[in-house]
Amino acid sequence: MNKKIYIYLFAMFAILQSCNREDLLVKEPTETISTPAIEQKVNGMFALMLKDGTGGTTRHEDFGQKGIDIFTDMLESDVALSRNAYNRYASLANYSGILDYTSNFNYIPWRYYYRVIYSANDVINDFGGNDNPDFSKGSKALFAQALAMRGYAYFYLLQLYTKEYAPTEKGVPIVTSILQTKSEMKKQSEVYDQILSDLTRAETMLEGYDRNNKIKFNQDVVRGLLAYTYAAMNNPAKAQEYSQKIIASGNYPITTASQLTGGFNNLVTPSWIWGADITTDMGFDLISWWGQMDYFTYSYQSVGDYKTIDNNLRLSIAANDIRKNQFQQIVNGYWFGSGKFYAPARVKQGQRQIETDYIFMRVDEFYLLKAESLAKQGDAFLPQAKQALKDLLQNRISDLSFIDSITNSKDLLKEIYLQTRIEFWGEGKSYLAMKRNHMNVVRGQNHDAFKGLDILSTDEKLTFKIPSAEVINNPNL
Repeated sequence: MNKKIYIYLFAMFAILQSCNREDLLVKEPTETISTPAIEQKVNGMFALMLKDGTGGTTRHEDFGQKGIDIFTDMLESDVALSRNAYNRYASLANYSGILDYTSNFNYIPWRYYYRVIYSANDVINDFGGNDNPDFSKGSKALFAQALAMRGYAYFYLLQLYTKEYAPTEKGVPIVTSILQTKSEMKKQSEVYDQILSDLTRAETMLEGYDRNNKIKFNQDVVRGLLAYTYAAMNNPAKAQEYSQKIIASGNYPITTASQLTGGFNNLVTPSWIWGADITTDMGFDLISWWGQMDYFTYSYQSVGDYKTIDNNLRLSIAANDIRKNQFQQIVNGYWFGSGKFYAPARVKQGQRQIETDYIFMRVDEFYLLKAESLAKQGDAFLPQAKQALKDLLQNRISDLSFIDSITNSKDLLKEIYLQTRIEFWGEGKSYLAMKRNHMNVVRGQNHDAFKGLDILSTDEKLTFKIPSAEVINNPNL
């Protein structure tokens, strides 16, 4: 066996939660790895979403899904790097890191998602493979966790590493087995087929499943991923259908006015569909979402690496919108999201070890996605689309007459995109919305680089590049 490093091999040594940086050494695929129980492997699979170094580096920007959320929010421009004291995100914020195939900012998401895929494939392999799994070895729910995780990872790979939905164009390699020794680039349509296959199978298998932790997939999380997948595929009817399933379940009330400015730090918040319970025994510190973004945590934010709300976006928030209170000028001239995300004590650097939770998905997303999907189906659906938007905004903005005054779907879609950017600032959702809606953003004057730039969703600077090491070592790409 040669030493070429293929994407699916990158993951072999970082499956379990107990991994450390010393494990980040290339290993031959024939080496033996201890095989824990399937449930332990599933737990390790979810641990990859949280742990630092899962993108294969020791950089303080490398810590799983929430790290990627910062990447995309900065590229889309709603999160502005307004002051650069420690050179953590500078080459991302000025786009040079994305344009450079050798950059860690291209490498980290690629390696992270393919590690997740390997971990999912490892669980599936323990059941006997993708087809005809043997459920005497574990429950359907465990098998479904792996399917859904694989679907999630491929969804994000397509959003990050392709410009836009183009079924016949190149997508990413598909790896569905730990025994696979080669993988070539597949068309987007093939990757989307894989995503839909994995997620729909998982949805069926999770019928009646009552999870014991919100980091696990249940039917609603999977339906949320399906809604996003269909939206990315320009299938608004199906995106609407799955969004409505989540809303109609009645399992999750809309985030309340008080919760909108309540810290976004507690997994038990009823509107949260998917998230992670962070505890001090996990040992999270600077290398975490809170360690990068929260002024009230011992963080880069508190010592001069300022991530702020884009000034143009802040000025677009209406005076009668309670979400305006999510942004505070704690440091003169810099508007932090410290009225939205914060450690409960609200003491500068008061949280030294992280115990504030992570959010991955909340029900509010699907009111906006439902509105967007209805608007995309034409003016005949305009009244329903307006109502879906109003359903969300009624406890945020005191006067919604501006929605009633919109006369066509095109203008309503622009408004929905704006409300998506406001609602989900700092949550990693705006980049996805920008790309699937082919929108543009004009950067405010508070960015450290490219002030005033008008950037389109299809701009090369917004599309991650397959890392050079992968291109060199995998001749099938």
